[in-house]
Amino acid sequence: MDVQPRLLQAIAEHPYPLLFVTISGAHLYGFPSEDSDWDLRGVHLLPAIEFLALRAPRDETVEASHKDASLELDLVTHDARKFFSMMLKRNGYVLEQLLSPLILKTSTEHEELKSLAAGCVTRWHAHHYLGFAENQWSLFLKEDPPRAKPLLYVFRVLLTGIHLMRTGRIEANLIHLNDDHKLPYIADLISRKTGGGEKGRLRDVELSFFQSEYERLLRVLGDEASASQLPAEATAEPALNDLLLRLRARSEEYISR
Repeated sequence: MDVQPRLLQAIAEHPYPLLFVTISGAHLYGFPSEDSDWDLRGVHLLPAIEFLALRAPRDETVEASHKDASLELDLVTHDARKFFSMMLKRNGYVLEQLLSPLILKTSTEHEELKSLAAGCVTRWHAHHYLGFAENQWSLFLKEDPPRAKPLLYVFRVLLTGIHLMRTGRIEANLIHLNDDHKLPYIADLISRKTGGGEKGRLRDVELSFFQSEYERLLRVLGDEASASQLPAEATAEPALNDLLLRLRARSEEYISR
């Protein structure tokens, strides 16, 4: 089934103009299954008048979902002001969304925003990935029987964080990340996850090995953060502020596109 028209239809039904929409989740991470849902993420632009009222702006975050027998999708977008603020808060997740190569809708402002992403990266982003990995590991341990899927999310997060500390660049695709690490179990876990059912389950004897790998990569990420030459503070705030002001000043023009 060609899902592209249905994804684009969900975007077309959004109530506000969109700077961009990209695909996140398992499709971005490199291990989607046939039945994986589609995680769409992006930025919308509220009318400038929303920010002149006494009450806080409505719809700073807009969520829409669709589920039927053949497709499940989740579209989440934030107003530009909220998204830009999140970019400055050591939030690797929003940078992954912004820089996703799986683009469904783009604009000149999207391209400008991508060019500013490097100025948002700091060595403190390691804490985002460390915390994210710990949370994913906790979710993995709660499953009975344990499955390959949550374990892949653990390793994806850790390798993304390590890569970011070493290079200053966001890479969310686990297959590409493993080109550097050559971890022999990654391909096997992906195969087992995408195979589903019994193939996606792990044996108890494997758990001690994966725990040691998890703990080892936690240490690697911590060491890379300590040695990183990335700045301590983001430098992109003035440029993001300028872009936001230009967007608000042209909001009526943008809405009419």
